[in-house]
Amino acid sequence: MTEYYDYVLGLIPLALFGLSGGLIELGLTLPQAVPLAAGVAAGIVGHALFINGPVSAALETQSDRSQSRSAESASAGHRSDNAAINAD
Repeated sequence: MTEYYDYVLGLIPLALFGLSGGLIELGLTLPQAVPLAAGVAAGIVGHALFINGPVSAALETQSDRSQSRSAESASAGHRSDNAAINAD
């Protein structure tokens, strides 16, 4: 089953080669077309990394556990010596 990042990995070379070829066919020179197409490919990568960034399910679960542990120890009013400390 294809997911978002599978599409992103397919769009990067498609944008780089397909768009640069299309721009060359429209009359731009190679030194003009390649940076424009590379900018589009970089935009796709930037969107995948920063706008719709990957999130590890294990990370979310681990942070949820540490928050529940800290809430339990706070409600108990004391902390044992072997309790996990969240350094974040």
